[in-house]
Amino acid sequence: MKKQNVINLIKYHVERNENAFRNEAISIARYFDSIGDYQLAEYVMGLIAESNLYTPQASDFESAFLKQLDTRDLSPLNLPVDLSDDIKGIINAVNHNIGINKFLFEGLPGSGKTEAAKHVARLLERTIYYVDFDSLIDSKLGQTNKNITSVFSEINKLPQSNRVVVLFDEIDVIALDRVNSNDVREMGRVTSTILRELDRLTDLNKEIVIIATTNLYSKFDKALTRRFDAIINFDRYSRDDLIEVAENFFSDFVKNFKGLPKDIRLFRKVLKTANTLPYPGELKNLIKTSLAFSDMNLEYDYLRRLYNNLVGNLEQTTIAELYKKGFTVREIERLKGEPKSTVARKLNKKGEDSHE
Repeated sequence: MKKQNVINLIKYHVERNENAFRNEAISIARYFDSIGDYQLAEYVMGLIAESNLYTPQASDFESAFLKQLDTRDLSPLNLPVDLSDDIKGIINAVNHNIGINKFLFEGLPGSGKTEAAKHVARLLERTIYYVDFDSLIDSKLGQTNKNITSVFSEINKLPQSNRVVVLFDEIDVIALDRVNSNDVREMGRVTSTILRELDRLTDLNKEIVIIATTNLYSKFDKALTRRFDAIINFDRYSRDDLIEVAENFFSDFVKNFKGLPKDIRLFRKVLKTANTLPYPGELKNLIKTSLAFSDMNLEYDYLRRLYNNLVGNLEQTTIAELYKKGFTVREIERLKGEPKSTVARKLNKKGEDSHE
């Protein structure tokens, strides 16, 4: 262990940067483990695991509209290479400290926008707050407008602003096009307030990172898009990207099901047979439920459920149709739950009938 480790611990404690404090402590524990001092390493890790001291908290800051998100134990971010490069670019832009700090993530639901925002905060070693729109939006005319002013006031008062990310998740709830036909006046006032407050935030505080997400970019107010330094499009998953993401999810989930046979080749073939594949958010849930709902007494029931969810009704799909789709006799046996000899006999019979 170096003197710098001790200095870092003190520095992070004084700055109340609990994420960095925890990482430094883990690094120290690993050092002790590497030199054979296993008891001390386990003691340090035990303190981290048992104590609430290391729960990431930027401060005792309390807010009616800003709620802290937990970035511990995040799942790996399965993004295409281009998107991963953009996330790295955001980290670089913030670290350059030249005032590029507002980013808009746009794309379909389930494309990974919110999770990416959490990972940005983790990689920057910052605490992330999200704006609670349930509290912000009010049915009373004009009150939502006042609440928006209040939330930006709270953002400006955040302690250690250079250690904070603020997330406006699905900002389209309050910031659609001002010429939208639904309640034009109120929408216009709300969006105009956001524009004004974002400009004011830029003038007063160049260190807080703002990330907004939207599923409705085409209806987004164009004046508002210009307030963001960069707009990242998350609708860039190819079919191969989605298959790779699905395989990662499957490999991660299947470890929790002891004794369940892992047929990654057949899993991949089921995915490739589907006409379309959903985005990662929905794909993750489909794979998880296919495994969780599977019958423990039927070895490959999870693959049957996955087929039903992605391709079509397996019960109504004949053995010949499956064979035509490119499934082997053994794969059909696993999907249909019929003996390999039966599958082969039915295929032979089908072939004989077609020649008559």
